Formats: sequence, structure tokens, C-alpha cells
Amino acid sequence: MYKIMTPGPTQVAENVRAARSRICTNPDIDPDFVTFYKETCDLISSLLFTKNETYILNGEGILGLEAACASLTEPQDKVLVIDNGIYGKGFAEFVSIYGGKPELYHADYFHTLDIEALASYLELHHDYKYATIVHCDTPSGMLNDISQICPLLKKYGILTVVDSVSAMFGEPVHVDEFQIDLLCGGSQKAVSAPPGLTFVVVSEDAKAAMKNRKTPVASFYANLTAFFNYYEEKWFPYTMPISDIYGLRAAFDNIAADWDMLNRHAKIANATRETIKASGLKLHLKSGFSNTVTVFDVPQETTADAILKIMKEKYNIMLAGSFDELFGKVIRIGHMGTNATISNMIETFYALDKTLCELGVNLKISLPEYFLKFTY
Repeated sequence: MYKIMTPGPTQVAENVRAARSRICTNPDIDPDFVTFYKETCDLISSLLFTKNETYILNGEGILGLEAACASLTEPQDKVLVIDNGIYGKGFAEFVSIYGGKPELYHADYFHTLDIEALASYLELHHDYKYATIVHCDTPSGMLNDISQICPLLKKYGILTVVDSVSAMFGEPVHVDEFQIDLLCGGSQKAVSAPPGLTFVVVSEDAKAAMKNRKTPVASFYANLTAFFNYYEEKWFPYTMPISDIYGLRAAFDNIAADWDMLNRHAKIANATRETIKASGLKLHLKSGFSNTVTVFDVPQETTADAILKIMKEKYNIMLAGSFDELFGKVIRIGHMGTNATISNMIETFYALDKTLCELGVNLKISLPEYFLKFTY
């Protein structure tokens, strides 16, 4: 078995795995399960500091992103797509699929989004139904400050769709305070449940926009309005994956009990970045470092494939490369959720130290020893 230190999926706790093996009822007709589902959704909302309703959908995190766009977008709607990362620009495809007109706001891929520059742009360009923002753009690890971006957009009446799949519970997310209209998360990142579920938190403003559509949502499976009255009607639009939801609930119970979760992520992320810098390796970003993933450039002496192969086959640890324009150029270490422990990181750095030395990369320090300086 491999230790997965990737930026999702992450390691899954034993109590989460055990919860998924519980005896199943029939989720279509059992009112007790409907109550369990609602209580789980309410728990998610509370952990994200919001009174807004949460829906759990049967599909990986991408489904939540598409469902948000599908449910809001009508033909010819103008949508602002904030593009400072691979996932950021990817929202344009969802908008186009449902007939919208995406307008990309291009920004630096090496620095976090410049809030003042965006504010200047919005003074002259704000005729948008909604905007899409990626909290942590996982391929590069770019973190954007949604606490400032979303209120700025809301000032102009622009609804916000936020992809926080790779950031929430490793970074602060206060939905009501940040004025987020649709927040999308996934089971397999810092939540540390198996992949397969997404959840979307929907504001009253977003619900109103969906209810007041002039055209029907051009999807069945990605239609959030189908969930609006599920609890009153005791009816889901499709059969809920009950075992997955049992596991998800256990994962959120773990989060609710983890009072130091955000501090732990921040501490480990900072120690990881400082270790990478001190070693002579190069962090990929200039600013906007996420507390859930660290990304460094592949040293010129070797390749991404070579690093990943030795880490996996010799040391039983999975790291991740990246894709699109970053394919073969970077290595990503995921320190989110259950991955984010000192022991996991020491083991990872020990293996990475040995791997890079074997590949002819001269490090200036011992990776595990230096990491320890920042954690104890």
C-alpha cells in the first residue's frame, strides 16, 4: 500500500472507512435517512459559518462546479471568469456549455490575485450575472483571497461561484462573512473522505436567481433546483449514495472535533515551504501559497517522472506532478486533511531527500531535519 501525499485524494481515517460499511437502508423511501442527510448538510453549513443551505451531490467535486454554472447560466448571460490558474480558466468551459458568454479576467499565474487591480477593472466592467473564482487552484497551489474578492464582486450585484474544493478546512472559509453565493467543495481533499461526493452551499440570492430563470436548467443531474424542497417532500431527485454519505458524515464529525485544524495546516505548510526554500529547490509560486499544497519546480538535473517513480516504487509514497501547461514541470506535495501531520511530512521529506540525492540533485540541507526545526 502507498501513502498518498497528493493534493487529493488524501488518506482516509479508519472511522470514515468503517462508517461506509454500515448496513444500508433504502435512501429513496426511508425518512430517517432524509433526516440524516439534512443533519449532515446542516453540519457542513455550520462548519462553514453560514445559515445557507448545503446540498450533497452524488459525484466528484467537478460535478459541484458544473452544477453551480448549469443552475445559474442562461443563454447569453455574461459571466466573469477570474483566470489566474488552470482551474480558474477552466470555468469558462462550463459557462459556454450552458450557453453563457464567459469573459476571462486574465491575471498573473505566479502571484495571488491583485485585489486593487480587480477593483479598478470592475469600476468599468461589472455587467455580469455571476463570477467564478478558484480559492486554491490545485495544479499550481495558488491561493486567492476570497474574503476580499467576493465582497468586491457583491458590491456590484455580481453573484459569486467559488471553487474551494482544495482549500476549505485547510484555509478559513466563512461563507456569510465573505458573501459567497455558491461554494463548492469535495469529499476527497481536506475533508479526507474517499472521492465521489461534492457539496454545494447556496445563498438565498443564488436561489432567487435560479428560481427566476426565464429558461429551464439545461441539465437534470447538474440541476441544483431539484434539491430545493427535498426535505419537505422527503424526496431526492435520484438515489443517494448512502454508504458514501455515511462516510462523509464521519469525516465531518472528525473536522468538528479537530479544534486546531486550521493552525495545524498553517504550521505544516509554512514549515514545508521553508524547507523547500532552504534546500535550494524552487517554489513554483511567488505569492499566494496555499496551506493545503506545496508546489516546487522540477530540478534541472532530473524529471518529474523520475522523482514520482522512485518515491512510489522505492519509498511507497505518492506525490503528484501536474497537468496542462505545468505537465512535467512541477512536483506537488499535498498536506491537507489527514495528510497534514508532522509524522506524514517527516516520512515524505525523508523519502524525497533520498530520492533527489539518488537522482543527482544536491540539496543544501537535510529535508526532514530542517522541517523539524519549524514544527517543534
